[in-house]
Amino acid sequence: MEELSWAARCSGMAFFGFSFCLAALGVVLLLVRRWPWCSCHVCRAYLTGSWARDFTNLGDWYAHLLRESPTGTVHVHVLGCTVTANPANVEYMLKTNFGNFPKGKPFAAVLGDLLGGGIFNVDGGAWRHQRKMASLELGSVAVRSYAYKIIAQEVETRLMPVLADAADQGSVLDLQDVFRRFAFDTICKISFGLDPCCLEREMPVSTFANAFDTASLLCAMRGAAASPLVWKTKRLLNIGSERELKKAIKVVDELAAAVIRERRKLGVANSHDLLSRFMASAGDAHAADDKFLRDIVVSFLLAGRDTVSSALTTLFMVLSKNPAVAAAMRAEAPGGETPVTYEHLKGLHYTHAVLYENMRLFPPVQFDSKFCAGDDVLPDGTYVSGGARVMYHPYAMGRMPRIWGADHDAFLPERWLTGPGGSFVPESLYKYPVFQAGLRVCLGKELAVTEMKAVAVAVVRAFDVEVVDKNGSGACCAPKFASGLTASISGGLPVRIRRVRTQLDSR
Repeated sequence: MEELSWAARCSGMAFFGFSFCLAALGVVLLLVRRWPWCSCHVCRAYLTGSWARDFTNLGDWYAHLLRESPTGTVHVHVLGCTVTANPANVEYMLKTNFGNFPKGKPFAAVLGDLLGGGIFNVDGGAWRHQRKMASLELGSVAVRSYAYKIIAQEVETRLMPVLADAADQGSVLDLQDVFRRFAFDTICKISFGLDPCCLEREMPVSTFANAFDTASLLCAMRGAAASPLVWKTKRLLNIGSERELKKAIKVVDELAAAVIRERRKLGVANSHDLLSRFMASAGDAHAADDKFLRDIVVSFLLAGRDTVSSALTTLFMVLSKNPAVAAAMRAEAPGGETPVTYEHLKGLHYTHAVLYENMRLFPPVQFDSKFCAGDDVLPDGTYVSGGARVMYHPYAMGRMPRIWGADHDAFLPERWLTGPGGSFVPESLYKYPVFQAGLRVCLGKELAVTEMKAVAVAVVRAFDVEVVDKNGSGACCAPKFASGLTASISGGLPVRIRRVRTQLDSR
């Protein structure tokens, strides 16, 4: 009987080994069959990473390729992707033939573990339902007033004291980290009515924020893989980056659930935060689906934290190189200790132009992907087969001479001040899709710009910001961006803060 048991064990192990080898062979054969092998110079440069010899960032390489292309469109065959910086193509995808360019199931699969069924990851009825709800809430005067009060309070009681301490101590500060903490606290208050207290003088560690950063990075790595079989195999085996992603998502899920529980405990009646209003719109806050609410929580965080902090970080990087622009912003702002109201901000046309010019060169979301549902031909004559990925690239579009002229690489806020009396005039969103365009145009655009303006004006009125290297010496080299769903500078943005000398100080 013992010999039979031993034989059975050996047979079982042999069968398991054979099954594993057979499955591995199947994966290899499928990879060989479906991998988009290509030896063109673009695909070879992407796969080998040789583009990095000449370009600091992948986006700069794409911008170079798109400038060289007669149509402003290129193919990256190994990704099965068409990349465009042609405004006519962007309008066609986001407006004219919107229905043929959904987010698509491949995109939903890449981000599904993090974003779930949130508004940024769905199409069709689910997208329309969430967009309608978000539009009603974000368009509310009560919500805008509530949000601006929070922004102003966060600037005055948290952001400015942290910067003042750095100025008085002469210390080097990672401004990117400061803005991420500020934006995280602000969006949590506006969206959930809860305060995570990330931007305190002690700079506490936020488990939620760190897990969210990790999950965003690893999801972006999925999208950059030459084949989805790579990350899907790692997820199946629970190894490497997919194992880390699973851990990060678990933390995000647990803390999102805690946010929802706390919101229910506090009640949603007469609350102005966005989560309460979404829960109230369901009729019974306790009956609202937890998974739906979890996906809303994550979507709000992605929209309101990472994009705002990215834009503010690059803004002060640019102002460090352009002190005359900072001086002009200071001259436009209300003088002395005059509180800056919402109405004041609306009248600051030069500051508005500075923000837009910064995002032209450094958009928080550097590219966006759609999938072509059925065979199509873009306005520039590019054929796109059904099921193919199509990417429009705001980062590259901001560097196209055919869109912005010969001075496309210069930082010129004046290019936006072409209205009566030098007032701000926006460009077509299809030339400047920083906030998307068409039917998917960003609903939180006005709120985001208001938050950026409030921060920019407060900081410029009180401080000069100088970008330095990690040792504290002057440094203004081109930024290197880290992988992620939104743009962030690898290694942060070390700066020195100095108080602005007033006329009274100089006497």
